[in-house]
Amino acid sequence: MTPYPPDPSFNTHDGLSRALELLTSRNHDSVDLPLTLPESGLGDMRALEALSSHVLDGAAQLDSPTSVAHMDPPTPWITWAMALWNASLNQNMLHEMTSPFATQAEALVLSWLSPYFGMQGGHFCAGSTIANLTGIWAARDAAGVKRVVTSEAAHLSIEKACRLLRLELVKVPVDPQGRLDCAQLPNLDDACLVLTAGTTATGSIDPLSLVGAARWTHVDAAWAGPLRLSRTHSERLNGIEAADSVAVSAHKWLFQPKDSALIMFRNLELANAAISFGGSYLASPNVGVQGSRSAAAIPLLATFLAWGREGVAQRLDHLMQMADSLADAIEKSDRLELWGRPQTAINVFRPMSSSAAALVEALPSGMLSTCVLEGQTWARSVAANPLADMALVVEKIRAACP
Repeated sequence: MTPYPPDPSFNTHDGLSRALELLTSRNHDSVDLPLTLPESGLGDMRALEALSSHVLDGAAQLDSPTSVAHMDPPTPWITWAMALWNASLNQNMLHEMTSPFATQAEALVLSWLSPYFGMQGGHFCAGSTIANLTGIWAARDAAGVKRVVTSEAAHLSIEKACRLLRLELVKVPVDPQGRLDCAQLPNLDDACLVLTAGTTATGSIDPLSLVGAARWTHVDAAWAGPLRLSRTHSERLNGIEAADSVAVSAHKWLFQPKDSALIMFRNLELANAAISFGGSYLASPNVGVQGSRSAAAIPLLATFLAWGREGVAQRLDHLMQMADSLADAIEKSDRLELWGRPQTAINVFRPMSSSAAALVEALPSGMLSTCVLEGQTWARSVAANPLADMALVVEKIRAACP
Protein backbone atom coordinates (compact mmCIF):
# COMPACT_ATOMS: atom_id res chain seq x y z
CA MET A 1 0.00 0.00 0.00
CA THR A 2 1.33 3.46 -0.91
CA PRO A 3 1.39 5.81 2.11
CA TYR A 4 -0.91 8.80 2.08
CA PRO A 5 0.17 11.56 2.29
CA PRO A 6 3.17 10.32 0.28
CA ASP A 7 6.31 9.62 2.31
CA PRO A 8 9.36 10.14 0.06
CA SER A 9 11.46 7.91 2.34
CA PHE A 10 9.07 4.98 2.08
CA ASN A 11 9.69 1.95 -0.09
CA THR A 12 7.70 -1.20 0.57
CA HIS A 13 10.48 -3.59 -0.41
CA ASP A 14 13.11 -1.72 1.60
CA GLY A 15 10.80 -1.45 4.60
CA LEU A 16 9.97 -5.15 4.69
CA SER A 17 13.59 -6.09 4.11
CA ARG A 18 14.68 -3.92 7.03
CA ALA A 19 11.92 -5.38 9.24
CA LEU A 20 13.17 -8.88 8.47
CA GLU A 21 16.76 -7.83 9.10
CA LEU A 22 15.83 -6.41 12.50
CA LEU A 23 13.78 -9.51 13.32
CA THR A 24 16.67 -11.87 12.68
CA SER A 25 19.32 -9.78 14.45
CA ARG A 26 19.89 -9.16 18.15
CA ASN A 27 21.41 -5.71 17.77
CA HIS A 28 18.82 -2.96 18.18
CA ASP A 29 19.30 0.64 19.23
CA SER A 30 17.23 1.66 22.24
CA VAL A 31 15.00 4.68 21.62
CA ASP A 32 12.73 6.31 24.21
CA LEU A 33 9.10 6.42 23.13
CA PRO A 34 7.08 9.65 23.51
CA LEU A 35 4.73 9.85 26.48
CA THR A 36 2.04 11.66 24.48
CA LEU A 37 0.65 11.17 20.98
CA PRO A 38 3.16 12.75 18.54
CA GLU A 39 1.89 15.70 16.58
CA SER A 40 4.03 14.71 13.61
CA GLY A 41 5.05 11.20 12.68
CA LEU A 42 8.57 9.88 12.35
CA GLY A 43 7.89 8.12 9.09
CA ASP A 44 7.72 4.38 8.57
CA MET A 45 11.41 3.51 8.59
CA ARG A 46 12.29 5.58 11.65
CA ALA A 47 9.26 4.21 13.50
CA LEU A 48 10.39 0.69 12.62
CA GLU A 49 13.87 1.38 13.99
CA ALA A 50 12.50 3.03 17.13
CA LEU A 51 10.26 0.09 17.96
CA SER A 52 12.76 -2.69 17.26
CA SER A 53 14.36 -2.74 20.70
CA HIS A 54 11.01 -2.48 22.49
CA VAL A 55 9.12 -5.14 20.54
CA LEU A 56 11.95 -7.59 19.86
CA ASP A 57 14.29 -7.16 22.83
CA GLY A 58 11.50 -6.50 25.31
CA ALA A 59 9.67 -9.75 24.58
CA ALA A 60 9.77 -13.05 26.45
CA GLN A 61 12.18 -15.34 24.59
CA LEU A 62 9.97 -18.39 24.10
CA ASP A 63 12.61 -20.15 22.00
CA SER A 64 15.26 -19.98 24.73
CA PRO A 65 16.88 -23.34 25.61
CA THR A 66 15.62 -22.84 29.18
CA SER A 67 12.09 -21.63 28.29
CA VAL A 68 9.75 -24.24 29.80
CA ALA A 69 7.62 -22.12 32.14
CA HIS A 70 4.41 -21.63 30.19
CA MET A 71 2.06 -23.11 27.58
CA ASP A 72 3.35 -20.72 24.93
CA PRO A 73 5.63 -22.26 22.27
CA PRO A 74 7.88 -20.49 19.81
CA THR A 75 6.27 -20.29 16.38
CA PRO A 76 7.76 -21.68 13.14
CA TRP A 77 8.91 -19.11 10.64
CA ILE A 78 6.36 -20.21 8.06
CA THR A 79 3.59 -18.94 10.36
CA TRP A 80 5.26 -15.54 10.50
CA ALA A 81 5.20 -15.39 6.70
CA MET A 82 1.52 -16.35 6.63
CA ALA A 83 0.70 -13.84 9.38
CA LEU A 84 2.42 -11.14 7.31
CA TRP A 85 0.43 -12.12 4.23
CA ASN A 86 -2.76 -12.10 6.28
CA ALA A 87 -2.03 -8.65 7.69
CA SER A 88 -1.23 -7.25 4.26
CA LEU A 89 -4.51 -8.58 2.82
CA ASN A 90 -6.72 -7.89 5.88
CA GLN A 91 -9.23 -10.63 5.03
CA ASN A 92 -12.40 -10.61 7.13
CA MET A 93 -13.91 -14.01 7.95
CA LEU A 94 -17.28 -12.37 8.60
CA HIS A 95 -18.22 -12.95 4.97
CA GLU A 96 -16.80 -15.07 2.17
CA MET A 97 -16.79 -12.12 -0.23
CA THR A 98 -14.16 -10.47 2.01
CA SER A 99 -12.17 -13.69 2.48
CA PRO A 100 -12.67 -15.95 -0.56
CA PHE A 101 -9.65 -18.22 -0.16
CA ALA A 102 -9.39 -17.75 3.62
CA THR A 103 -12.90 -19.19 4.01
CA GLN A 104 -11.89 -22.20 1.91
CA ALA A 105 -8.68 -22.59 3.92
CA GLU A 106 -10.58 -22.68 7.20
CA ALA A 107 -13.00 -25.29 5.87
CA LEU A 108 -10.09 -27.39 4.61
CA VAL A 109 -8.17 -27.29 7.91
CA LEU A 110 -11.31 -28.18 9.85
CA SER A 111 -12.01 -31.08 7.48
CA TRP A 112 -8.49 -32.35 8.21
CA LEU A 113 -8.62 -31.93 11.98
CA SER A 114 -12.22 -32.63 12.98
CA PRO A 115 -12.14 -36.41 12.32
CA TYR A 116 -9.35 -36.87 14.87
CA PHE A 117 -11.84 -35.66 17.49
CA GLY A 118 -14.95 -37.35 16.10
CA MET A 119 -16.40 -33.94 15.19
CA GLN A 120 -18.16 -32.82 12.00
CA GLY A 121 -16.62 -29.36 11.88
CA GLY A 122 -16.66 -25.96 13.51
CA HIS A 123 -14.82 -22.68 13.21
CA PHE A 124 -11.74 -20.79 14.37
CA CYS A 125 -11.88 -18.17 17.08
CA ALA A 126 -9.48 -15.96 19.02
CA GLY A 127 -8.45 -18.30 21.82
CA SER A 128 -9.97 -21.07 23.88
CA THR A 129 -11.78 -18.69 26.20
CA ILE A 130 -14.04 -17.87 23.26
CA ALA A 131 -14.04 -21.51 22.09
CA ASN A 132 -15.24 -22.68 25.52
CA LEU A 133 -17.83 -19.92 25.69
CA THR A 134 -19.13 -20.97 22.26
CA GLY A 135 -19.36 -24.63 23.19
CA ILE A 136 -21.29 -23.87 26.38
CA TRP A 137 -23.51 -21.40 24.52
CA ALA A 138 -24.41 -24.16 22.06
CA ALA A 139 -25.12 -26.48 25.00
CA ARG A 140 -27.54 -23.96 26.48
CA ASP A 141 -29.41 -23.05 23.31
CA ALA A 142 -29.24 -26.35 21.40
CA ALA A 143 -29.68 -28.76 24.30
CA GLY A 144 -31.38 -26.60 26.90
CA VAL A 145 -28.89 -27.18 29.70
CA LYS A 146 -29.49 -25.30 32.95
CA ARG A 147 -26.19 -25.91 34.73
CA VAL A 148 -22.53 -26.43 33.99
CA VAL A 149 -20.67 -29.07 35.97
CA THR A 150 -16.89 -29.11 35.89
CA SER A 151 -13.89 -29.75 38.12
CA GLU A 152 -12.29 -27.33 40.54
CA ALA A 153 -9.25 -27.40 38.26
CA ALA A 154 -11.15 -26.22 35.17
CA HIS A 155 -9.89 -23.16 33.35
CA LEU A 156 -11.31 -19.83 34.51
CA SER A 157 -12.91 -19.39 31.09
CA ILE A 158 -15.59 -21.88 32.15
CA GLU A 159 -16.64 -19.65 35.02
CA LYS A 160 -16.55 -16.64 32.71
CA ALA A 161 -18.83 -18.42 30.25
CA CYS A 162 -21.31 -19.30 32.99
CA ARG A 163 -21.37 -15.70 34.18
CA LEU A 164 -22.02 -14.41 30.68
CA LEU A 165 -24.61 -17.06 29.85
CA ARG A 166 -26.27 -16.89 33.28
CA LEU A 167 -25.85 -20.58 33.92
CA GLU A 168 -25.34 -22.12 37.34
CA LEU A 169 -21.81 -23.41 37.82
CA VAL A 170 -21.12 -26.51 39.94
CA LYS A 171 -17.48 -27.26 40.72
CA VAL A 172 -16.54 -30.84 41.59
CA PRO A 173 -13.43 -31.67 43.66
CA VAL A 174 -10.46 -33.36 42.02
CA ASP A 175 -8.83 -36.66 42.87
CA PRO A 176 -5.15 -37.03 43.89
CA GLN A 177 -4.14 -36.97 40.20
CA GLY A 178 -5.82 -33.61 39.64
CA ARG A 179 -8.72 -35.11 37.67
CA LEU A 180 -12.42 -34.54 38.22
CA ASP A 181 -13.53 -36.92 40.99
CA CYS A 182 -16.20 -39.13 39.43
CA ALA A 183 -17.48 -40.21 42.84
CA GLN A 184 -18.59 -36.66 43.64
CA LEU A 185 -20.57 -35.87 40.49
CA PRO A 186 -24.09 -34.48 40.95
CA ASN A 187 -27.05 -35.40 38.76
CA LEU A 188 -26.27 -34.44 35.18
CA ASP A 189 -29.70 -34.74 33.53
CA ASP A 190 -29.98 -30.99 32.86
CA ALA A 191 -26.27 -30.20 32.78
CA CYS A 192 -23.42 -29.47 30.45
CA LEU A 193 -20.48 -31.49 31.74
CA VAL A 194 -17.19 -29.75 30.97
CA LEU A 195 -14.22 -32.10 31.05
CA THR A 196 -10.66 -30.82 30.79
CA ALA A 197 -8.02 -32.55 28.70
CA GLY A 198 -4.89 -30.97 30.13
CA THR A 199 -5.56 -28.74 33.13
CA THR A 200 -3.58 -25.52 33.31
CA ALA A 201 -1.70 -26.26 36.52
CA THR A 202 -0.90 -29.97 36.26
CA GLY A 203 -1.88 -31.08 32.75
CA SER A 204 -4.33 -33.62 34.16
CA ILE A 205 -6.93 -35.25 31.92
CA ASP A 206 -10.41 -35.68 33.39
CA PRO A 207 -11.95 -39.16 32.95
CA LEU A 208 -13.19 -39.05 29.36
CA SER A 209 -15.23 -42.17 30.11
CA LEU A 210 -17.75 -39.64 31.46
CA VAL A 211 -18.42 -38.29 27.98
CA GLY A 212 -22.12 -38.74 27.28
CA ALA A 213 -23.15 -38.88 30.94
CA ALA A 214 -24.73 -35.40 30.76
CA ARG A 215 -27.22 -33.71 28.46
CA TRP A 216 -24.23 -32.14 26.69
CA THR A 217 -20.51 -32.85 27.11
CA HIS A 218 -17.96 -30.21 26.23
CA VAL A 219 -14.25 -31.08 26.35
CA ASP A 220 -11.82 -28.25 26.96
CA ALA A 221 -8.83 -29.75 25.14
CA ALA A 222 -7.08 -26.41 24.74
CA TRP A 223 -3.76 -27.88 25.86
CA ALA A 224 -3.75 -31.63 25.23
CA GLY A 225 -6.09 -31.85 22.24
CA PRO A 226 -3.31 -32.00 19.61
CA LEU A 227 -2.14 -35.31 21.13
CA ARG A 228 -4.88 -36.86 18.97
CA LEU A 229 -2.43 -36.40 16.08
CA SER A 230 0.17 -38.57 17.81
CA ARG A 231 -0.16 -42.30 17.31
CA THR A 232 1.92 -42.78 20.47
CA HIS A 233 -0.22 -40.65 22.77
CA SER A 234 -3.63 -40.34 21.07
CA GLU A 235 -5.19 -42.98 23.33
CA ARG A 236 -4.82 -40.67 26.30
CA LEU A 237 -7.79 -38.80 24.87
CA ASN A 238 -9.88 -41.83 23.97
CA GLY A 239 -13.55 -41.03 24.52
CA ILE A 240 -13.29 -37.45 23.29
CA GLU A 241 -14.81 -38.54 19.97
CA ALA A 242 -18.21 -38.95 21.65
CA ALA A 243 -18.30 -35.40 23.06
CA ASP A 244 -20.78 -32.85 21.76
CA SER A 245 -18.18 -30.10 21.46
CA VAL A 246 -14.40 -29.80 21.73
CA ALA A 247 -12.18 -26.74 22.12
CA VAL A 248 -8.54 -26.80 21.02
CA SER A 249 -6.02 -23.99 21.32
CA ALA A 250 -3.93 -23.87 18.16
CA HIS A 251 -1.52 -21.34 19.66
CA LYS A 252 -0.39 -23.90 22.21
CA TRP A 253 0.56 -27.39 20.97
CA LEU A 254 -0.16 -26.63 17.31
CA PHE A 255 2.54 -23.92 17.45
CA GLN A 256 0.46 -21.10 15.95
CA PRO A 257 0.68 -17.34 16.50
CA LYS A 258 -1.85 -15.79 18.85
CA ASP A 259 -4.88 -15.65 18.54
CA SER A 260 -5.82 -19.06 17.19
CA ALA A 261 -8.23 -21.67 18.54
CA LEU A 262 -10.94 -24.00 17.26
CA ILE A 263 -14.39 -24.95 18.47
CA MET A 264 -15.69 -28.17 16.92
CA PHE A 265 -19.07 -29.91 17.15
CA ARG A 266 -20.22 -33.49 16.69
CA ASN A 267 -23.57 -32.28 15.27
CA LEU A 268 -22.50 -29.18 13.38
CA GLU A 269 -25.92 -28.30 11.96
CA LEU A 270 -27.56 -28.44 15.39
CA ALA A 271 -24.86 -26.33 17.00
CA ASN A 272 -24.66 -23.74 14.24
CA ALA A 273 -28.42 -23.23 14.30
CA ALA A 274 -28.12 -22.30 17.98
CA ILE A 275 -25.17 -19.90 17.66
CA SER A 276 -25.88 -18.14 14.34
CA PHE A 277 -27.19 -14.65 13.69
CA GLY A 278 -28.31 -13.05 10.44
CA GLY A 279 -28.43 -9.46 9.31
CA SER A 280 -29.71 -7.57 6.32
CA TYR A 281 -26.16 -6.76 5.24
CA LEU A 282 -24.98 -10.38 5.55
CA ALA A 283 -25.53 -12.83 2.71
CA SER A 284 -24.95 -15.73 5.11
CA PRO A 285 -25.38 -16.09 8.89
CA ASN A 286 -22.62 -15.07 11.26
CA VAL A 287 -21.70 -18.14 13.33
CA GLY A 288 -20.27 -17.88 16.82
CA VAL A 289 -19.32 -15.11 19.24
CA GLN A 290 -17.08 -13.05 16.98
CA GLY A 291 -18.15 -10.98 14.03
CA SER A 292 -15.09 -9.80 12.16
CA ARG A 293 -12.12 -12.09 12.69
CA SER A 294 -8.82 -12.79 10.99
CA ALA A 295 -7.80 -15.66 8.73
CA ALA A 296 -6.13 -17.66 11.52
CA ALA A 297 -6.51 -20.92 9.61
CA ILE A 298 -3.98 -19.91 6.95
CA PRO A 299 -0.85 -20.14 9.17
CA LEU A 300 -2.09 -23.51 10.46
CA LEU A 301 -2.75 -24.66 6.90
CA ALA A 302 0.84 -23.73 6.02
CA THR A 303 2.16 -25.58 9.07
CA PHE A 304 0.26 -28.75 8.22
CA LEU A 305 1.41 -28.57 4.59
CA ALA A 306 5.02 -28.09 5.69
CA TRP A 307 5.11 -30.68 8.48
CA GLY A 308 2.22 -33.05 7.84
CA ARG A 309 0.56 -34.94 10.68
CA GLU A 310 3.78 -36.83 11.24
CA GLY A 311 5.81 -33.64 11.72
CA VAL A 312 3.39 -32.29 14.30
CA ALA A 313 3.30 -35.67 16.06
CA GLN A 314 7.10 -35.90 16.16
CA ARG A 315 7.32 -32.57 17.94
CA LEU A 316 4.60 -33.54 20.42
CA ASP A 317 6.23 -36.90 21.11
CA HIS A 318 9.55 -35.12 21.65
CA LEU A 319 7.94 -32.73 24.14
CA MET A 320 6.32 -35.61 26.01
CA GLN A 321 9.73 -37.31 26.22
CA MET A 322 11.32 -34.10 27.46
CA ALA A 323 8.79 -33.86 30.28
CA ASP A 324 9.35 -37.51 31.20
CA SER A 325 13.11 -36.97 31.35
CA LEU A 326 12.64 -34.06 33.75
CA ALA A 327 10.30 -36.14 35.90
CA ASP A 328 12.89 -38.93 35.98
CA ALA A 329 15.57 -36.50 37.17
CA ILE A 330 13.28 -35.08 39.87
CA GLU A 331 12.37 -38.55 41.13
CA LYS A 332 16.05 -39.51 41.36
CA SER A 333 16.91 -36.39 43.37
CA ASP A 334 16.79 -36.43 47.17
CA ARG A 335 16.38 -32.65 47.12
CA LEU A 336 13.17 -32.43 45.06
CA GLU A 337 9.62 -33.71 45.44
CA LEU A 338 7.58 -34.59 42.34
CA TRP A 339 3.83 -33.95 42.65
CA GLY A 340 3.04 -36.71 40.14
CA ARG A 341 4.17 -38.16 36.85
CA PRO A 342 3.37 -35.80 33.96
CA GLN A 343 0.16 -36.69 32.13
CA THR A 344 0.52 -34.16 29.31
CA ALA A 345 4.11 -32.87 29.54
CA ILE A 346 3.60 -30.67 32.61
CA ASN A 347 5.77 -31.29 35.69
CA VAL A 348 4.86 -29.98 39.12
CA PHE A 349 7.50 -30.26 41.85
CA ARG A 350 9.17 -28.43 44.74
CA PRO A 351 12.45 -28.38 46.63
CA MET A 352 12.68 -30.19 49.98
CA SER A 353 14.65 -27.50 51.82
CA SER A 354 13.35 -24.21 50.40
CA SER A 355 10.23 -22.74 48.87
CA ALA A 356 9.12 -23.29 45.30
CA ALA A 357 8.90 -19.53 44.82
CA ALA A 358 12.54 -19.16 45.90
CA LEU A 359 13.57 -21.87 43.42
CA VAL A 360 11.74 -20.18 40.56
CA GLU A 361 13.29 -16.82 41.49
CA ALA A 362 16.79 -18.32 41.52
CA LEU A 363 16.51 -19.67 37.97
CA PRO A 364 16.57 -17.85 34.62
CA SER A 365 13.42 -15.94 33.75
CA GLY A 366 10.99 -18.10 31.80
CA MET A 367 12.44 -21.37 33.03
CA LEU A 368 9.82 -22.26 35.64
CA SER A 369 6.51 -20.86 36.83
CA THR A 370 4.49 -21.55 39.97
CA CYS A 371 1.08 -22.98 40.70
CA VAL A 372 -0.92 -23.43 43.89
CA LEU A 373 -2.40 -26.83 44.75
CA GLU A 374 -4.43 -27.25 47.94
CA GLY A 375 -2.93 -24.06 49.33
CA GLN A 376 0.66 -25.10 48.64
CA THR A 377 2.94 -23.43 46.09
CA TRP A 378 4.73 -25.69 43.64
CA ALA A 379 7.18 -25.08 40.80
CA ARG A 380 5.84 -25.87 37.35
CA SER A 381 7.51 -26.79 34.08
CA VAL A 382 5.65 -27.00 30.76
CA ALA A 383 7.16 -28.75 27.74
CA ALA A 384 5.85 -26.46 25.01
CA ASN A 385 9.16 -25.42 23.48
CA PRO A 386 10.70 -28.11 21.21
CA LEU A 387 13.96 -26.13 21.20
CA ALA A 388 14.44 -26.37 24.95
CA ASP A 389 17.53 -28.15 26.29
CA MET A 390 16.14 -30.33 29.07
CA ALA A 391 19.60 -31.46 30.16
CA LEU A 392 20.50 -27.80 30.72
CA VAL A 393 17.23 -27.23 32.58
CA VAL A 394 17.93 -30.20 34.87
CA GLU A 395 21.49 -28.97 35.46
CA LYS A 396 20.32 -25.51 36.49
CA ILE A 397 17.57 -26.88 38.77
CA ARG A 398 20.11 -29.14 40.50
CA ALA A 399 22.52 -26.24 40.93
CA ALA A 400 19.75 -24.14 42.51
CA CYS A 401 18.96 -26.92 45.02
CA PRO A 402 22.29 -27.57 46.77
